[in-house]
Amino acid sequence: MSVGNDEIAFVHELFQDLGALTHRKMMGGASFYRDVQIFAILSSEGVIYLKASGAMADRLAQAGAKKFEMDDGRGMNYWTLPDAALDDPDAACDWARAALAAL
Repeated sequence: MSVGNDEIAFVHELFQDLGALTHRKMMGGASFYRDVQIFAILSSEGVIYLKASGAMADRLAQAGAKKFEMDDGRGMNYWTLPDAALDDPDAACDWARAALAAL
């Protein structure tokens, strides 16, 4: 499965208050950049993940986020956007700003 233009447009709209974003399609999903810094990915299943490690990853986990895991069980430093932020652009941008600040 791969994401389409509608899913990519949704991510751009969700994070529009961050300013100009770019994206690149990859492996059925997409990566999202602000000022050439990758900060989020959209998986081929349509799940939004923020790049995070350390204290920021801990914050996301406390908010119910789940770590990205590959089919073989290996994890990556990407965490799901908390569910409450999926319908709230202000909350989504707050999480994204925090993730960007922690990079």
